[in-house]
Order: sequence, then structure tokens, then C-alpha cells
Amino acid sequence: MEYLTGFGRPVGTCAPRAAFDTDAPRLSLNGTWRFRLAPSAAEAADGFWAPGFDDSGWSRLPVPSSWPMHGHGRPAYTNVVYPFPLDPPHVPTDNPTGDHRLVFEVPAAFAGLGARLRFDGVDSCGRVWLNGVELGVTQGSRLPAEFDVTAALRPGGSNVLAVRVHQWSAGSYLEDQDMWWLPGIFRDVTLLARPAGGVDDVFVHATFEPGGHGRLRVDGPPGATVSIPALGLTGLPAGVAHDAGPVEPWTAETPRLYELVVATATETATLRVGFRTVAIAGGILTVNGRRIVLRGVNRHEFHPDLGRVVPIEVVRAELELMKRHHVNAIRTSHYPPHPAVLDLCDELGFWVLDECDYETHGFETVGWRGNPSDDPRFAEACVDRMRRMVERDKNHPSVIMWSLGNEAGVGANLGLMADWARERDPDRPLHYEGDRGCAHVDVYSRMYATHAEVDAIGRGEDHVPHLPFILCEYAHAMGNGPGGLAEYDELFDRHPRCQGGFVWEWLDHGIRRPGGDFAYGGDFGEPLHDGNFVIDGLVLPDRTPSPGLVELGAVYAPVRLAVRPGEVTVRNRYAFRSLDGANLRWSVTVDGVPSAEGAVRLPAVAAGETEVVALPPAPVPPGTGEAWLTVHAVAADGLEIGSGQVQLRAGPAPVAVSGPAPRREGGAIRFGAAEFEPVHGRLTRLGDLALVHGPVLDVWRAPIDNDRLGPDPVADRWRAAGLHRMTHRLLGIDLAPDAVVVATRVAAASSDRALLTWYTWRPVDGGVELTVRVEPTGGWDVPLPRLGVRVELPPGLGDVSWFGAGPGEAYPDSRTAALIGRSRSTVDDLATPYVYPQENGNRADARWLTLTGPDGTGLRVEGVPRIDFTARRWSTGDLDAARHQADLAATDRIHLHLDHAHHGLGSAACGPGVLPPYVLRAEPATFSVVLRALPASRGRR
Repeated sequence: MEYLTGFGRPVGTCAPRAAFDTDAPRLSLNGTWRFRLAPSAAEAADGFWAPGFDDSGWSRLPVPSSWPMHGHGRPAYTNVVYPFPLDPPHVPTDNPTGDHRLVFEVPAAFAGLGARLRFDGVDSCGRVWLNGVELGVTQGSRLPAEFDVTAALRPGGSNVLAVRVHQWSAGSYLEDQDMWWLPGIFRDVTLLARPAGGVDDVFVHATFEPGGHGRLRVDGPPGATVSIPALGLTGLPAGVAHDAGPVEPWTAETPRLYELVVATATETATLRVGFRTVAIAGGILTVNGRRIVLRGVNRHEFHPDLGRVVPIEVVRAELELMKRHHVNAIRTSHYPPHPAVLDLCDELGFWVLDECDYETHGFETVGWRGNPSDDPRFAEACVDRMRRMVERDKNHPSVIMWSLGNEAGVGANLGLMADWARERDPDRPLHYEGDRGCAHVDVYSRMYATHAEVDAIGRGEDHVPHLPFILCEYAHAMGNGPGGLAEYDELFDRHPRCQGGFVWEWLDHGIRRPGGDFAYGGDFGEPLHDGNFVIDGLVLPDRTPSPGLVELGAVYAPVRLAVRPGEVTVRNRYAFRSLDGANLRWSVTVDGVPSAEGAVRLPAVAAGETEVVALPPAPVPPGTGEAWLTVHAVAADGLEIGSGQVQLRAGPAPVAVSGPAPRREGGAIRFGAAEFEPVHGRLTRLGDLALVHGPVLDVWRAPIDNDRLGPDPVADRWRAAGLHRMTHRLLGIDLAPDAVVVATRVAAASSDRALLTWYTWRPVDGGVELTVRVEPTGGWDVPLPRLGVRVELPPGLGDVSWFGAGPGEAYPDSRTAALIGRSRSTVDDLATPYVYPQENGNRADARWLTLTGPDGTGLRVEGVPRIDFTARRWSTGDLDAARHQADLAATDRIHLHLDHAHHGLGSAACGPGVLPPYVLRAEPATFSVVLRALPASRGRR
């Protein structure tokens, strides 16, 4: 089968053209098809393309679909490596082959017209027949292919479409993207009528001129006319530049679209266009003459139940979710999306880096030997892929740059792709991260550059200081993380040349399992896979926002508020949009309880400008409670666009009380409301509350992906140091007149490193104060995962309230989104169900927290002055051992961690590790908490 090894070239397809709607007849062929999967091409049904072939015994399959998601074969995941031998252009003999058949009626309206059959996406290649006539072969999985079917079509009668889809083809060598391998006809199939003299293609050039006018030229068929009714433009000749008069420009912040009509005598096409000008001026990427910052994400197309098929309503919902979290840019990693996605990007407002369906990353494992990027036999296929993307998407104002592809090394074919694109569309810059010398591109792009590198690039300390710099991937959002987002964003603000980037990535690619959790690489028996590296998004597979997205939304917020008593400094970080119509909503709280609140209309602060806004007087009520002034900036549509806080009054410190000295009594040590067991010196009872396990020093956390992956996983060093298996030896219990002091040595077997730990207990009103002093000994050269104590409580104390940072989880290098206030939750809801279980759920800087049962009884903990906490129904060991959420089973207790400090998150799974200020070094430390048992009458403060 020569077409399988034809170096990725399609056969028999029409010239590529733009995607747009016309009034010519069209017929969707989406629906239920007949389907049969063969293990190889040689074992596929012979003659299945014949109209009279009997397919009654075949399965039924929806189209579009990825057939492994419907029980035919299995998904497979690799990141870098190819799942077949590197032997281009050859493919395995065992090549899963899916035969598809559809019988359909063609309306009589198609009679007398030309016709084309359009496939928007076939993975990896499809051989096509209509009514027994072979049409050709598709290549380029995520690119459109059209066939002229005028001669083969039977208008007004029954037609038989047959498509043989092979999982592997020579084109597969060009499609080694980091994602599941999912064959099938996964995008729309459409029959299009093509009237003679119709609108076959158009290229809209709509620019925004410095004086505020639009300039319009529409390249189209001879004799076509162009109209934009909203601008009073009617019947203008195509192919000629026109002054469109005053227009509202299109930007990602103000996505103004105009309906454009292109007409000939036989067909009318309708497009939505925007006037905007993209340019690089003085080393700065500009739109409409202004510097922009790409606060973006990388977006794959994936659905946990459907694979590569994503319903349009799901797409709209996820793009709206991005907008609510202030994402303004999308890199279409690593292929052009479904064409409807770009329609939505035009409408909702995103800067789009449109990326070609091209990646050869697996050749890196053999030193790039045989890389198609430098193989002249693949040159035609490489340029063809670039041509089809540009032609399809050229009329979208949201597309501001073209990308040659991703992780494909270097080579002459990339230069050919760039040359073609620049000649066809000189108005959009070109991008390719692999071109470090910037020989073929217009922007300097990097992946996962450290903060220090970005700072140096911003200062011009690199080899291409004359080009804009973007991070096409940064802040790898795998599992719990990423950390360090705020520090990146500050660099984008500081250095004009550093123009943002795209977080990797938007979505966890988990496949839903029958029990409700999600599968990743290796769960389908793949002999070669990359595990849960496909679970690396800001939203979970069902598109539930992770804490990482909440943090990103706070970091990307377009308005910065510096709050002081009586006033707020408002900085507008929009590039084009004023703050006209926005409000400042403020509140004063005491211990988290509002005492005053109000709203102030914001002045129309211009884009990029800063103003000081006065707030009305809001006296702090008398008393000793901790008082805060919190301000939220809210746009006219109700979206929060910024927030800030300032502390107005600190809270009181706990007051020690005197009472009877501690004593040994009945095999226990009693001290006020507290009772201790004498073997380990642990607290066993506090008033009427029996503890399952009293507070004990804990330094272990279930490693997050950023701890256990990357070139030097810190979790490996933690395990080598034995931090997951620390033992506690009692050194002594001292009963002082006003305190119980328990001395211990906490260490791992086979190690001379230790943490000498003293627990000092003193009575306070209604409870006890615990002060923990830790002294490392033995030469520590590894950071600690956490530093705190763990407590085990009865399982009924499932309601949680706290006054501190919240409401979501926060860690030292990921806490911009957490504001000081009162929050309520449950132990179950505190947890984040990361697909691969790991440390999660920390709430930071709690002044106090309570865990209570239905009747209000429970435990109150007070930080002195504050403490972090997590509470869950399984131990850290359980969390560490689990590989899926289904592995976690509730125990008969609540595991409460009270932490003085945490190691940061970073993004070391693929990128920089934890920044120095957030590394938890093993150093002497002292921290305190107050514990009080709560009776039923006081449980719900």
C-alpha cells in the first residue's frame, strides 16, 4: 500500500481554502456509520467500498469519533517516544485499520452543481471511496481535506461513502505530539455544493490604521462584491483596497466583529471579521500599535469520554471559563483546532498562536538522525501542512501568529514552511521555539526558561535582543501546582520585551473509568508509555478548575489594587480597555465578620494607567479582633478583575493561665484539661474530646508531581534521607510547675541526621498551648517537605471552619488567590481530587480553625499567630501509595496536619524547581498552636 509510505503526502485532494459559510447547499454526514476494525491493513475487508457490500454484521460507530473510546482497540499515550520503530516512511504491519461505511441520501438541490466532500480531521490517514469510485487519501490528521465528488455523486438518490482509516501512516512520523494516540474520523464530514462562479475562497485583509479608520481588501473570485452593512459599505469590488471609515478595532479585550458579505452571481458567503494590525516594532510585538502581554494557556483538544471529539458546547464553556480567569491567549498545541474553536476565539476575544500539525520529537532520542525536518522526501508534506493551516484559518482576527510546529528539531523543511507562509501572509509573525537562532521566525521563543533566564532576556542579555520574547510553554501545571506564577508575571510587567507566554497546559487528558476516576498512560497495557505526564492541566479531565487555575486567574487579573486605609491605588493592566463602568466593592471585617461595606464607582482609568481612588471612612469597631479592609474590582458585567487587602488591626495573642501543676495519675499525666500517655508523652484527651493520636512532629508529604519528576526529583532525595519513615524516640518528660515538656529525637533508620524536638504544653483558658521547638542535627543537605504536627481525630468531626487565607488551597509559592477571611467547608471538600493522588488541600495562615460534628462538639485550633492546615480521611501514607483516586478509602479517623511551613510547589516536573525563598530548609524553628475542645454549645463560631 504505497499511500501508507508516501512520506505523508495526501492524494487526490483539492487545493486548500478558508473555512466559511455560504448559502450553497451543504449536507452534514455526521451520524451513525457502520464500522469494522481489523488488526492490520492486510486483514481488512476486501471490496468493502463497493455499494453492494454487505455490512449488516458490522458494528455501529458514531462519526465523528475516536474509535478506541467506543470499545474498538485501546488508547495509548506517549509524550516523546514513538510507539513504533523509527523507520521512516515505513509503518508496522500490525496497523489497526478501521473501515467505515455510510449510506446516505443526497438532496435534489445538489443536482447540476459541483460538489466537494470535506473531512475536517482523520487520524492518521483515510482512503476514500464514493459510490465505489476511489477519491484519494487524506494525510495530516488535524487538517482539512476536500475531494471533488462532482462526477461520483448521485443527487436525489442513495450514495455510499466508504473510508478506510489506518492508525499508522508515514504522516504519523510528523505527528508525535504529547497526547493519546487515538485513531478515527474525529471531526466533521460534510458534503458541500459548489456552484459554478461561486465563492470558492476569500482572503480578508482588514487592518486598523493609526487614525482610527479601517482598511479593507478582500481577495476573492473575479467579479465578486464585498459588503459590511454595519459600516455602510455595500457592493465594493473584491481585490481592491478600501477605506472602511471609522471602525471599532478588534482586540482580545474588545473583540468587535463585523459581518462581511462576499457575493457573486451564484453564491453568497458570510464571514465575521475584525479590524486589527499585528506588527513588531522596536523589538516589541504590537497589535494596533500597542504592546500586548500574552497571558495564555496551551490548549489540546480532548474529552474524557469522547477522546479527540469535543462538542462545541463544551468548547464554548471552557473558553468562557478561561475568560473568567483572565486568560487572553491560546496556543493551539500542537495542531490547528476544530475550525469552530477559532470562530469562538474571534467572538470571545483571544490572541491565538495557531500551530501547525507538525512534531517529530521522538527523533531526539536517536540524536535527531533521520528527522523529517531535514529529510527532503518529507518536504512536500511539511509545506502542505503549513499551507492547509494558513489557508483554512487566514481570515480569523484572533490568529495573530503562525507557528511552524513543535519540537521538530531543525532542518531545511522548516525553512521551506516559513518561506511559504511569509510569502502568502506577510502580515502575521512566525513562531517556532526550536529555531533558537531565529533564522526563520519573528519572535524569540523558549520553553520552561527559569525566572532568572527570563529576567536576563528581558535585560537584553541574550543572542537575539532585537526580537520579542515569549514563553510558548511555562509553568507546567501537572498535579498540585504550578508554583512561581506571580514571579513570572512580575517579569512580564517589568520588561517590555518579555511579552508573556502560555502555561502548559489547559486540560488534564484523563480518560474516564467506570468508577468515575480517570486513566492515564499505562492503564491500557501499553508496552511503552509516559505514565501520568498527560495529566498536566489547569482543569481536571471533566474541566473542573484546579487550584492552579484559580491561582492563575488571580495572577493574570488585569487590575492591580494596592490597598491602604482610606484609599486604593488602581493599576489598569489592560492594553486597550479602560475601567469605565467598573466598581470597587470594599468591606471591613473583624475576625472575618463584616462590620462595614460599600461600593465606589471607579473612574475610567485608561489602559496602562494608574490612579488613586479614595474610599469612604470605615472606622474599625472597638475591641481586640483582627481587622481587615478588603477591596474587589468588579467589571460592569460582574466579573472580578482584581482584589487586594490590608490589615487594619492585629488580633490578640493567647493568654496563659495558672492552674494546678501537672501530675501523674492512674497511668497518665494530667495537666488542666489535657491528659497525656507516659510512654511517648502524647496528648490523648482534651476535656471531653478523646484524640485518636495526639500531635507528633511530621515532615513528610505525599510527593506532588513536581517533587517526584524532572531531572533531579527532590522526592528521591527525601526518600533517600528516609523522611517518609521517620521514627520518634522519647528522650524524656519533664513536669515543670507550669508546663509539661516532652523531648524527642525524630530520625530515620540508617541515618545519623535527626530533628531534636521539644513539645512544651502550657494551660490556656479552656485548653492548652503547644509550642514545638525543632533543632536539626547531623548535617542536613536536603529540604523538608513540610514542618508541623499531625493529629488524628474521631471521624465524626467532618465540618470545618476557619479564619485565614482561603477559601481554596494555597502553598508558599501559590497563594495570590487566597485572601484573609472566614471560610467553611467539610473535610471531604477540602481535598482536591488530583488524578494522580498527591499532597493537596492546604489552607494557609489560619488564625483559628474548628473541626466539629453535627452537634457542634469538636476541636478548635488557634495559630500563634497563624498556622497552615490540611484535614483528610486518609493518611499521608495512604495518599503516597495511591495511584488513582479509586485507591483512596476513608479510614476510621480524620488526619489533621497543622503546619508551620511547607516546601513550595515549583514546576520541576517539566521546568524550574522551587524558587529559593520557598525552599523549606532544615533549620531551627519554633511554632505554637492552642488546642481547645468544643462542647456542643460552642461548636459553630
